[in-house]
Amino acid sequence: MTFERVKRPEVIKLPTMLDFYPLEDERHTRVSLFFKYLRDGRFMTTKCKRCEKLLWPPRVVCSTCLSDELYWVDLGVEGELYAFTEVRLGAPLGFVQDVPFCVGIVKISGLLISARIDGAKYEDLRIGDRVKLKVVELEDGRVFYRFVKA
Repeated sequence: MTFERVKRPEVIKLPTMLDFYPLEDERHTRVSLFFKYLRDGRFMTTKCKRCEKLLWPPRVVCSTCLSDELYWVDLGVEGELYAFTEVRLGAPLGFVQDVPFCVGIVKISGLLISARIDGAKYEDLRIGDRVKLKVVELEDGRVFYRFVKA
């Protein structure tokens, strides 16, 4: 019995389902406005017209009352560091080369939002630190959010 050897490609393109960053255009998501606003430096989410629930992440249906009558609200660009940690091992695919890096929970407009905290070492962060939005432009033109110390 013989086996055929298969040469592994030097670069493996990850399937979309393993891509951490969402597809942002209208064809792929009904919250594409979030990414358009983010590109303009505005951190937005949806709010329900019926029950006034502020929703995170942005949605097309309210998770409380199931209404689809939502509107966009501005969260502002500054928040408070609620909790944080440093990733040293076990980073997701595509982020292994970035370790160590900090991630945190940011309290902004009453919501708790998880995000990377760029430009800070673990020992330099404190709960209660003011942080501000950082828009990250990806190589393929997409955008995403992170925070930095204010």
